[in-house]
Amino acid sequence: MDYFLDMPSSYNDYDKAKVVILPVPYDGTSTFVKGADKGPQAIIDASDSIELYDIEEDIEIYSCGIHTAKAVTENQSPEQVVQAVYQRAKHYINENKTLVVLGGEHSISIGAMQAHAEKYPNMSILQLDAHADLRPEYHNSIYNHACVMHRAKALTNIVQVGIRNVCTEEKEFIDKDAIFYTHQMRSDNSWMDKAIEKLKDNVYLTIDLDCFDPSILPSTGTPLPGGMNWWQVIDFITKVNASKRIVGFDIVELCPNPYDKSSDVLAAVLCYKVITKIGKKAFFTHNKTQ
Repeated sequence: MDYFLDMPSSYNDYDKAKVVILPVPYDGTSTFVKGADKGPQAIIDASDSIELYDIEEDIEIYSCGIHTAKAVTENQSPEQVVQAVYQRAKHYINENKTLVVLGGEHSISIGAMQAHAEKYPNMSILQLDAHADLRPEYHNSIYNHACVMHRAKALTNIVQVGIRNVCTEEKEFIDKDAIFYTHQMRSDNSWMDKAIEKLKDNVYLTIDLDCFDPSILPSTGTPLPGGMNWWQVIDFITKVNASKRIVGFDIVELCPNPYDKSSDVLAAVLCYKVITKIGKKAFFTHNKTQ
């Protein structure tokens, strides 16, 4: 497939689209399972299996237009990739498009975060992830995937959810009031409200797919047990969207397995689900069903 969703090609028209999907097939700094560079296309391909109608929201958000942009092809260094993503993201959001970035490994998020932080000064960054990603540098690069949230902290405040793997080097950079570990979340039903309280009015959402437990999403670069389930993630994003404005988001770290497409489909459904929730609140003005 050349574009996201099995929809009439007219809804992929850039000028009419409310949403732009930017694929970034980069996997230069990952350190365990390689293959995240194939993630964006796998998500786009899997989206062919998704029905356009959302039962929960009772809308077909594709009718507002979802344009799939040409992929960022820069891959020489993480620094150059971040800059390329930043320039593309800045262009789209300055044209009032809601931007969705598909990785690729997590380092690609930095450029999108920076562009959104410049556009929306009253903005927090919300991270769903298994890892804190707070190292100042890793493998001689400050733009390594393990450093993405350290870079994010230089832009604005961050809220971290689903975390279950931290190295001692990262501990000094953790805001204990804005990090939500899965071992605590399972016994504290108030974690969603507590996390939302830490967010500003505008929110950039970065979703590392290893936030999910590998029992439901095994195809990721660094899977860890004890993760979030589907409805935890969806219910939380729904609550965030209800009280805040999600201005953009990314989905990263899918490493497709050619023998099991379930992770690809989950990522594609998640992408469309978040677009649907944002769109219904921000720019959907009428119900349309086929």
